[in-house]
Amino acid sequence: MERRGSSTRSAARATSSALSAAPGAVGRVYRRIPTRWRLAGGSAALTFVILCGFAIIVGLLTTRQIRIQFDDSVRETADYIQGRAHISFDLQTGTPHCGRLGDLASGEGAKLQVYYESATARICAYGGAHPLTPHFLPQGRFPREEGGYRVEARLVSVDPIGRALIIYARPLSAIDRTAAKVRFFLILGVLGGSGLALLAGLMVARRAMAPIAQLTASAREIERTRDPGRHVPQPEADDEVAELARTLEDMLQALDTARAETEATLQRQREFVADASHELRTPLTSVLANLELLAEQVEDDDAQAAAASALRSSQRMRRLVADLLLLARADAGRSVPHRPVDVTQVLVEVAAELEPLAERGGHHLTIAAHEPLVVDGARDELHRLALNLIENALRHTPSGTHVHAALARRGDEVVLTVEDDGPGIPAELRPRLFERFVRGRGDGGGGSGLGLSIVRAVATSHGGGVAIERGDLGGARFVVTLPQTSTTTGSTIGRRLSLS
Repeated sequence: MERRGSSTRSAARATSSALSAAPGAVGRVYRRIPTRWRLAGGSAALTFVILCGFAIIVGLLTTRQIRIQFDDSVRETADYIQGRAHISFDLQTGTPHCGRLGDLASGEGAKLQVYYESATARICAYGGAHPLTPHFLPQGRFPREEGGYRVEARLVSVDPIGRALIIYARPLSAIDRTAAKVRFFLILGVLGGSGLALLAGLMVARRAMAPIAQLTASAREIERTRDPGRHVPQPEADDEVAELARTLEDMLQALDTARAETEATLQRQREFVADASHELRTPLTSVLANLELLAEQVEDDDAQAAAASALRSSQRMRRLVADLLLLARADAGRSVPHRPVDVTQVLVEVAAELEPLAERGGHHLTIAAHEPLVVDGARDELHRLALNLIENALRHTPSGTHVHAALARRGDEVVLTVEDDGPGIPAELRPRLFERFVRGRGDGGGGSGLGLSIVRAVATSHGGGVAIERGDLGGARFVVTLPQTSTTTGSTIGRRLSLS
């Protein structure tokens, strides 16, 4: 018994939870319906309720009026028959004569029967052979409904034997058909009116929502252009939509002002970093010169080791400052004067410079540069671009890896490709590969994490770009595109440098 009571309570709680959750589910479904459909649906539902009430009242009144008119028509016809009935009885032959009662009762499925006043014997009948039941005799109540007929009875004189009872009946199906037609047209009117109300509501809602649609389109355009300085359309009417438009306009102005202030602050920071990096180059050059002189003059082994360590740190600092200066100039929009540069010669110089690093790491470095390819740019920056790409491949691949750099012309562009047959770049690192201070695996703490950022900054400042692909050798492949100047002239280099 206890287990059954527990099951009953659990079922009751589940039912209660379902009932309480039902309104919430209905509310969520309602909130998913577009606003214009909610407005039009509400208008159509209200119109439907009003028309249903109106149709019910009109139907009742109309049906009642039809019934009254039908009863009056039956009564008037019975009175008319009573006034014009001439019934006689031939005593010699025992034959009744009803005259022209059949003509008076013809039409609309009516029945007319004549009975003797004091008996159930029927004198004559018209409109059907089925007799009316005996309780239609004088002791019955008239008018009345019986068997689907409206019945009226009248007493008339019968010469020369006394009186007879005339019973006149008309089928109620006539008013039923009329009432059904009335109900049909009322239902059709309710449905048609509700449908028209829905269409009219949709049109009105569409026009009412047009200013909001314009605001939405403006907001999407602002999102696409990321320009809060744009203006949103202002509705002519002073209503809630106009208030929303004014609020959005004020918000965009505030965002535009905040963005301008932020851009100004960032610009000042970029200029400060660029100026500071530039100013740091002079004292660093002096420190390096003094450390080199000190390392040559000291004789003590410990002092020489300390001077050499300070010299290496200073050199690394100088390179880091140079990298920061290049990035800071790119951020601040400061460009170095550009002039024609032979990228092929730059690549050969970079390969020769990195030959000792490739030998120490056991790498096989090759380049393919078969003709002079001239671009309009800064030689030092292009040198840094090629150096960083090849050095990145040498630093982040294991010993024995083949690193290949190639230059080629593709239409109006110069394409520099650096690829290797190493393990490739991890998938989780690819989205952030060109961000600053991002170090890859195998770096060993020797890099600053700015190499590929500089590559992208230099390529962008020269009107080109950089992309990473899956290399043909199985490892990573970096592709840099630079716009080429007018067709170059000169002798073909025609050399392939192989360093291992």
